[in-house]
Amino acid sequence: MIRAAGCVLWRYAEGGGDVVEVAVVHRPKYDDWSWPKGKLKRGETALAGAVREVLEETGMHCEPGPPLPTARYLAAGRPKEVHYWAARATGGTFEPNREVDQLLWLPLEAARSRLTQRRDRELVDALAEVLAEG
Repeated sequence: MIRAAGCVLWRYAEGGGDVVEVAVVHRPKYDDWSWPKGKLKRGETALAGAVREVLEETGMHCEPGPPLPTARYLAAGRPKEVHYWAARATGGTFEPNREVDQLLWLPLEAARSRLTQRRDRELVDALAEVLAEG
């Protein structure tokens, strides 16, 4: 089992108001748009790994919130489990890197259209529910 974790990183859009934007990342190795995530290190908790991956891939610090649905699928024929959290961005600066060459802050519907995998698109609704609950 491949164990991984990540976050649906969100913020309120610049300019005020209550429009929520999420960070989607482009991974050149796979040429896809996804959430920041990655494999856990030995002995690392899923939440610690999720926060570490967000910082490594996006340069963003975050405040993790409620857990979101776990994604389970086959990756190169091996079962993979990715634990996700809603996480509010609290600062930082994106620098393109080997794993992630682009980061876009998008409104929820635009993010849903941009994300490559259906399992990632489903997390847009999960985040919207969490934010609506306050």
